[in-house]
This record gives sequence, C-alpha cells and structure tokens, in this order.
Amino acid sequence: MRNDHHEHTKGEKQESVRLQKFLSMAGVCSRRKGEEYIKKGLVKVNGSVVTELGTKIDPEKDRVEFQGRCIEAKEELLYIALNKPEGYVTTCDQPGEKIVLDLIDIPERVYPVGRLDKDSCGLLLLTNDGRIHHRLSHPSFDHEKEYDVTVEKNISDAALKQMAKGLPIMGTKTRPAQIKRISSKRFLIVLKEGKNRQIRRMVEKMGNRVTSLKRIRISNIRLGKLAKGAWRYLSEKEKKSLLKAL
Repeated sequence: MRNDHHEHTKGEKQESVRLQKFLSMAGVCSRRKGEEYIKKGLVKVNGSVVTELGTKIDPEKDRVEFQGRCIEAKEELLYIALNKPEGYVTTCDQPGEKIVLDLIDIPERVYPVGRLDKDSCGLLLLTNDGRIHHRLSHPSFDHEKEYDVTVEKNISDAALKQMAKGLPIMGTKTRPAQIKRISSKRFLIVLKEGKNRQIRRMVEKMGNRVTSLKRIRISNIRLGKLAKGAWRYLSEKEKKSLLKAL
C-alpha cells in the first residue's frame, strides 16, 4: 500500500527530483510557491533559467540557483509506520530471508527502528532520521511499547502478577511492566525495555507458550487499523509528539 500523494513512482531513480520538490527540500519555500517561482523565471539550473514545471534535476550533479543564490537540498526526513507481518525480519539485508524493506515501496532509504521478532507482527517504525533512530533503539530512553499477546494455555492471575513485577531472564531481571488481562489466554503488556524475545521468554518462564504476539503501540504511535503488510507516513501531529517525547 502506498500514499497517493507521494510523488515517486516505483523504479524512479532516487537521484532525479522535481525542481519544485528540490526547492522545498532545500527549505527555500513550499512546493506550490516553488512552482510560482519557476514560472516567474526566478530559478536557474546549470546557469540557464528554467520555467517548465515538470523539470527534474539530479541534486548531486546539477547546480540550482534561486535569485542568484546557489541552493543545496537537505535530505527530506521520513517517518513511516508499518504493520509488519509474521515471517519478515527487521534487518536491512539478510540473505534468504524476507526483509521489512521489501514492503515499503519508496525510492528513499529508510531504516527499521529497533527489532520485532520474525515470528511477531505489528507496529514497526522506519525512518532516515538518525536522532530518532538512536533514541528509540537505545534501551536507556524510557519509551513505552505495548503488545497484544495470546498464549497456548490459560494464564493465571498469579503468573501475570509475577510477569508485571519482573522476572529473572538472560542473567538479569526484567523491569516492572503494566499488564491487563483481555481473556483467559490473552493479555496486553506495556514494556519500557526490549530484551531479545523478552515476552516469549517471560511467558515460557511461567510454563506457557506465546502463540501470537502483536505490537500495537510505540510511545505515542498506535498501530490502529493499519492492515497487515501496509504502511503509512506518520501524521504531523504524531511526528511532533514523538519528537517532543524524545
């Protein structure tokens, strides 16, 4: 799935950018205003005035001037929410495996933030913003992640209470978690850490087994009704509150 307003088509090379988009990426003006400036003959490419709106340029090679000033583009920062299906790995390259980047059909390069097990599904964020990447991936930043978990056998209140308090796994104790029962075999859990296969290990410690694990929230970003395998750009509101939270 892709957003209709997104201007790139599959297979279009990343190097080639519409002139008005380049002006907007460079922080000169909005795309619409850029169109006006181009029509008025205020923009030069490689020393020649360009007035045609469909003109594409290569930011690496072409020299763009606006009112006599040389313009350089900043990389457009992208923030994407994906509903990762089971069976996909959250690395950028793993021979013989299906990777999450195969699901996102854009020419720009984005990177998955943190991990989500191959057997798990749900919300995964991808971005090319290095600051966000570091802060969301690093365990020292206390942001919440919420999961919807189904287990094989009925799980007792005592087991949920123990998991909420913290359990010894992998040579360390898990931090306290918030847990809310949904049914005899299903619960929601909110973690502020993300050890490798943590929830599965915690459930195994209780003599049970996870049959389905879906991440439904990261910080203030919710999975909502996003279909499995589909993706969307974060809204301005989500971006603002995510950046503020970090």
